[in-house]
Amino acid sequence: MEKTLIFGHKNPDTDTICSAIAYADLKTQLGHNVEAVRLGNISGETQFALDTFKAEAPRLVETVANEVKTVILVDHNERQQSVSDIDQVRVAEVIDHHRIANFETSGPLYYRAEPVGCTATILNKMYKENGKSVPKNIAGLMLSAIISDSLLLKSPTCTDEDVAAARELADIAGVNLESYGLDMLKAGADLSDKSIAELVSLDAKEFKMGEYKVEIAQVNAVDTNDVLSRQAELEAALNSIIESKGLDLFVFVVTDILNNDSIGVALGRLSKAVEQAYNVTLVDNKAVLKGVVSRKSQIVPVLTDTLNKF
Repeated sequence: MEKTLIFGHKNPDTDTICSAIAYADLKTQLGHNVEAVRLGNISGETQFALDTFKAEAPRLVETVANEVKTVILVDHNERQQSVSDIDQVRVAEVIDHHRIANFETSGPLYYRAEPVGCTATILNKMYKENGKSVPKNIAGLMLSAIISDSLLLKSPTCTDEDVAAARELADIAGVNLESYGLDMLKAGADLSDKSIAELVSLDAKEFKMGEYKVEIAQVNAVDTNDVLSRQAELEAALNSIIESKGLDLFVFVVTDILNNDSIGVALGRLSKAVEQAYNVTLVDNKAVLKGVVSRKSQIVPVLTDTLNKF
């Protein structure tokens, strides 16, 4: 039986890494030859989860066609967010909770996308549907993914299904949901040792919004000044990326995990779209985005709608 690789998007977050590991476990239990891999570096938040539940980080790969013929995507579907040679392999499955865009295959596949806050919530159901138990350490990783994507169940993307799955997985993992969740988020929000290059790539995704190319990066912080005190250096890095990729807009979002607001730094020829989308004025290329914490539901669709009118 030929191996299939399972992976999430570039610049992986906790859901991408933990869902790849979890789905690899489920597929292995079902008798498939699979391996979870990753397309980028592990964040501090994700490493905290891996360390807590004694799990190894998936192997880093830059290409996949040199290894396998078939892959499974988790936590993404847009091709610009995936491995560079995705067009050279067969996508057998997609398990995701994002919009569907810039995605097509030459043959049929198993595609499961649900409007929930986290891929791991879908996987929790799939374990049950297949009559398999979630191992204790895998439950901890899946819980970590839900906590990360929902900002400890506070994000507007969080559904009742996510809450129920988180509580169930916390019981299996043997941890206190609130205390573990806060510790994990704080580990991810410690940006003191991060370079600007690391900050801008830590959790960045590129999107096609109509005819425009937009990149949105997001970091969580306890104190947003940990990032914004280096704004000049940050802007230089963002402008370099805009030029090299031919982007129309780069939005760098710093989310305060304590008050659930964000500050957006917008650069590029269409930076005015941010002002229009959120009814704010950019001062020194930045603005407070009150109550905005979710890229998936509060940034991508809002900017897409605004840019479609440009």
